[in-house]
Amino acid sequence: MEILPKLLQYKYPFAVAAAVTTVTVSIVLVAPRMLTVLAYFWPLLASTAVLVAVMVAFGGGMSQPEIEMQGTKVGEGLMMDYVGSSVVDGGGRSQHVVEFQRWE
Repeated sequence: MEILPKLLQYKYPFAVAAAVTTVTVSIVLVAPRMLTVLAYFWPLLASTAVLVAVMVAFGGGMSQPEIEMQGTKVGEGLMMDYVGSSVVDGGGRSQHVVEFQRWE
C-alpha cells in the first residue's frame, strides 16, 4: 500500500496532463482541416497578395521622404490642437467654448 500515497503526491500533474491530452484530442478531431480553411479564405488571401504586390510595384515599397518648403514641412501648418471647455454664463446656461491653438 505504499504506492497510493506516492500516486496521490502527483495528482495535479496527472490532472494537467489529462486535461491537455483531452483538449488536444478534441481540437484535432473537431477542428476543420487546413485545406478546408484555405479553400474558404482563398479569395481574401489572393486579393490581399495582389494588393500588396501593386503597392510595392507602384509605391516603390517605401515611404517618400518629407519635402520641405520655405523652412517648414509640407502640411505642418494644417495641424491645430482642439481645446474645448464648457462655460456657464450669467443666466446659468452652459455654453461650449472652442479654442484653437497653433503650436509653433
